[in-house]
Amino acid sequence: MGVHGLTTLLENNPGVYRQDVRCRGRRLVIDGCNLLYKLYFDSGLDQNRGGEYASFEVLIEKFIRALRACSIAPYVVLDGGTDPTDKKLKEVTRRAQDRIGKANRAALEGGREDILPPLARVVLLQTLTRLEVPLAQCYGEADREVAALAKEWRCPVLSQDSDFYVFDLPDGMLPLSHFRWQEVQQSDTQRGSFIRCWSYKASSFGIVFGLQEQMLPAFAALAGNDYVKLEGTERAWLGPQGGGVTSHLERLLRWLRGFRRPGEALEAALGQMGDLSVDRRAELRKSLYLGMGEYQIPSSSLTKFFLHRTPPAPPEEQDWGMVPQWTRLPLSEGRLSPGVLDVLLLKRKSLCCLVDRGDSPSAHLASRPLRQVMYGLLLGNGKEVQERDREGLQLKFIRVETVTKSSRGLVLPSLDQVEPTKRLQVLLEALQVSEDPLSLLPPPLRLPVAATCYWLQSAAPPPEEELLVALLLGLSAVYNGRRPGAVDNGRLREARHNVKLNVGVSHSFNQWQSCLEVSIQLNQLLGFPLLEPQISRLFEGTLVHQLVHRMKSGEKLPVESNPLTEKLYRTCQNAINQFHTQGTSETLRNAHKILERQEKTSPQRRHPVDQLTPDLQRLFLLNEDEATEARSSVRVQEELRLCDMVSVRSRYRALGWLF
Repeated sequence: MGVHGLTTLLENNPGVYRQDVRCRGRRLVIDGCNLLYKLYFDSGLDQNRGGEYASFEVLIEKFIRALRACSIAPYVVLDGGTDPTDKKLKEVTRRAQDRIGKANRAALEGGREDILPPLARVVLLQTLTRLEVPLAQCYGEADREVAALAKEWRCPVLSQDSDFYVFDLPDGMLPLSHFRWQEVQQSDTQRGSFIRCWSYKASSFGIVFGLQEQMLPAFAALAGNDYVKLEGTERAWLGPQGGGVTSHLERLLRWLRGFRRPGEALEAALGQMGDLSVDRRAELRKSLYLGMGEYQIPSSSLTKFFLHRTPPAPPEEQDWGMVPQWTRLPLSEGRLSPGVLDVLLLKRKSLCCLVDRGDSPSAHLASRPLRQVMYGLLLGNGKEVQERDREGLQLKFIRVETVTKSSRGLVLPSLDQVEPTKRLQVLLEALQVSEDPLSLLPPPLRLPVAATCYWLQSAAPPPEEELLVALLLGLSAVYNGRRPGAVDNGRLREARHNVKLNVGVSHSFNQWQSCLEVSIQLNQLLGFPLLEPQISRLFEGTLVHQLVHRMKSGEKLPVESNPLTEKLYRTCQNAINQFHTQGTSETLRNAHKILERQEKTSPQRRHPVDQLTPDLQRLFLLNEDEATEARSSVRVQEELRLCDMVSVRSRYRALGWLF
């Protein structure tokens, strides 16, 4: 939800917090979506070139490592599907429209506009799962579920969402902006390490601002949140406007001190809102009471899930007749995209915003036929889904028909019972690939390569050959454990962003990420007939953009590599070539020529890293700091008993069996 200006108001009144709190040895309920945005945006990672997923994975690992070093048990709760009542549709639509404008500015001007890379959420889910962190994906918005779990367990919430200043939580909230997880402190007692933080409780708000604690929900509703939008004339009863973002909140607090019951305050406010029409007054009354009611904490539906893996029951006010029982556990575990619920309950699909020029077509058009197959599996034949996507700089709801011709008679209620080979064939037919070439590849790369083949056929305009070369070179290097950015510094990060964004290249890679994302969602729905790839080992936007830039500038390419990377590159290239589509063959022929030219003009066989700039060498190779971090990571793995969390160099050696 969110109360505009409330966080700023409290930051201006720091007495509302307990400062210098030591957090250790307890449960902590984490607002997962808030953590996702806060970690990514505060890190300085790339936003405009498709994301730095390997570096983001490292950041998540460090965060969890810090918590566990202090014996803090994290429980991460993420948002799920859209509220089927559509009570927030107007505000959600407004925000989506605003993001389109920001994405266009980022593409044209190169600034940071806080547009999350499209697969960052998948990286968070995959990393938390690998680290065995308990997580739950809600059926709808997570705020009330987070509050309910924290209330039942009497533990704090970690978030930056202003709504948690309003919830009456027994152990309060720890604001993420004051949670110093990067600086784990060693105790001078036997109690162990701790993280310094600030703590907030609703009771402190009442003391500092002289407001009855039970009046906080009425304050939030009258201040305006996602459910209530008061126009300037409707706020006139509070006095003159102006004075900064928090001035109306301060005037509202002074006015509310005279009330003891929330309903009394709401009716009094409606009575002072001037000459409103009957319809407008009724609309405001409904939204005010609805907005206030959202802060009533329900019983937790996640306790049994976290303790016994029992999926929560669906909300009573929703008709879940279209949602089969078997989908509830994978939805709750994050193994099914929450967009599945939007399609089933609302016949609607919201597509993420990508950094792209507004005068270019939506990059999601390339993956629409794949989504139509997914819609067909979910809804059957002859149905329509409204896709929320952009046309130019305008947000549109576009009607898209379901497709069932490649579904082989599969229907959603019994989809989990279908034999794996049949589910695999549905996936391969949707991607327009065959199984034999994929068998040449390591299992984690079969789905990404199939998605790449689909991209080569569906992208418009067709990808230039340099893009395919860069994509496969980057994939081969990152997959083999050369994780760029594990340890970074300001100078290197500046160098990685000093090349102006090529919007044509960016648009094509956006199409690739969209195709990969839908391929992953379709694979999930079909019960994982192909192994889901680790996104952090597939794509680094800054790396592939720099490789394309070098090729287009006429610089030498890394035509050779260490044995594993070169072998993997050739294997992926050969697998793609065997699909024998006209567009793919042309692109690959040109890609072959690029490497052949490099080999012929090279006076001697050199390691490709020798041909890269120093900054690109840093992207490909481990420096001493990274090696130290990798060794340290091994020690942490032993402590956490995470057998699959191998170090960078261990990953490199372990891949030898593939070839």
